[in-house]
Amino acid sequence: MSEISQRRVVIGDVHGHYEGLMLLLEAISPASEDQVYFLGDLIDRGPQSAQVVEFVKQNDYPCLLGNHEQMLLNILTGKDTASANMQAWLYSGGQATVASYQPGTIPQEHLDWFESLPTYLDLGDFWLTHAGVNPRKTIEEQTSEDLCWIREEFHSINQPYFSDKLIIVGHTITFTLPGVAPGNLAQGQGWIDIDTGAYHPRSGWLTGLDITNKLVYQANVFSHTVRTLVWEEAITIIEPEEFIGGRRHKQRA
Repeated sequence: MSEISQRRVVIGDVHGHYEGLMLLLEAISPASEDQVYFLGDLIDRGPQSAQVVEFVKQNDYPCLLGNHEQMLLNILTGKDTASANMQAWLYSGGQATVASYQPGTIPQEHLDWFESLPTYLDLGDFWLTHAGVNPRKTIEEQTSEDLCWIREEFHSINQPYFSDKLIIVGHTITFTLPGVAPGNLAQGQGWIDIDTGAYHPRSGWLTGLDITNKLVYQANVFSHTVRTLVWEEAITIIEPEEFIGGRRHKQRA
């Protein structure tokens, strides 16, 4: 297969796995004319959140706001001072993020950068957001809560939200969706989920989706292996009715 130049590559939730990200980017080998996008959740759970954030920021890669960045901002900027929510963030990987910064203080320039992150990017034929969209609302009505946190209400839609573009999301680990094996991507009505659970012991796969050439690049943060798959090999199709009365694995934030 001959690849098209000027690729567009979308990278799923990194969750502090800097070494895994470097391994993935080595496999992708982006050229200067390629566009690389991040879906958010750069931080939490993995050991090197600070390094991931600095790398993405310094390279000026377009990046979306994830729910984990939103939690951090709400707590550290005083928007959410409830101790229970602080503990929830720390339990969801925030403690690893704080530990990755020396001397345990997140610099203001990183907080300012998090504040600047958009909640979606419209690429014309593709539309990127962290979690999904609320199918009952217009784009103008979507809140950051919708775009950063929504799960089943979005995944179970029975017709595409857009008629002319595909939504690419992260946020929900794909193997928690009906019938999806660890490492596989999930595709529903008008959307593709590429969060393959880099931090999770059942998976370890971090995914980069080349939407120009329809190739899937993956690096495993535990085994340090890489693989490249064609779109059709890597994706599991999910029908809306699979959500009705079906069981789903519980997933934390």
